Amino acid sequence: METLEVAIIGTGPAGLTAAIYTARADLKPVIFEGAAPGGQLTLTTEVDNFPGFPDGIMGPELMANMKKQALRFNANFITSSIEDVDLSKTPFVLRDQNQKKYQAKTIIISTGASAKFLGLPGETKLIGHGLSTCATCDGFFYKDKIVHVVGGGDTAMEDATFLTKFAKKVYIVHRRDTLKASKPMQDRAMNNSKIEFLFNSAVTEILEDKQGVTGIKVTNLKTQEIETRPTHGLFYAIGHNPNTAFLKNQLDMDDQGFLKTINGPETNINGVFACGDVQDSYYRQAITAAGSGCQAAIKVERFLEDQKT
Repeated sequence: METLEVAIIGTGPAGLTAAIYTARADLKPVIFEGAAPGGQLTLTTEVDNFPGFPDGIMGPELMANMKKQALRFNANFITSSIEDVDLSKTPFVLRDQNQKKYQAKTIIISTGASAKFLGLPGETKLIGHGLSTCATCDGFFYKDKIVHVVGGGDTAMEDATFLTKFAKKVYIVHRRDTLKASKPMQDRAMNNSKIEFLFNSAVTEILEDKQGVTGIKVTNLKTQEIETRPTHGLFYAIGHNPNTAFLKNQLDMDDQGFLKTINGPETNINGVFACGDVQDSYYRQAITAAGSGCQAAIKVERFLEDQKT
């Protein structure tokens, strides 16, 4: 079995940047694209905050361009998902969904994190059409609009407060009568005149037309009364699930399952690096993911050089 210099698990801005850098370093990276090639940006429409595109760029186009750039330097993409890895010894062993095994001297994990959804009909197709999981990405498009944010933690408070920079009114929908957010975050949101709370409430249906989201149905969980509310945008702020189940706890993780890293992309196992949202529960931006992909690639190159000496 051939031993790869570097295997990159996952794409998105982090994995594709790592692919570009390792390919340019002539490390002949093999990139396992997984079930969602290109990551979450392939589900978005216009990306307005990635540097270098003054008029914005569509998410799928940005990811396609990054892949083309990696291919230009002879990166090898494999359209399969890695379902299991053995990090107990080197070379590391990877197994895909077809039970095919690969060996690698180093691994870059860039499998990202998936936003949590409510499980309502039509959610996936409405992403980028009035439904968003990233306020900092999409808030600009809701100038003088009415929006609703689902959640009760710090992220929901932060997103709602951010959205008030653009929207004329922000409603926070929360299932309980108390918030999970920290006291300072609660105070900031509650003292904002543009924010109003809908407690003991849940979004139970999304209304749409050909353009996208037009409204929501909100059920009061105490009275079971259902209210139809018009809205221009619906933002989910109920957390993310890092895509780390396939690692089977072989790497250090926090209590949410995000990989712990030190010195940038280094994990607790030498030769295994992580970048992007799989190890970043705070920023979750395309540009920060790309930067961490660069860091991981440079660390891999130096790690392999050190192994030769």
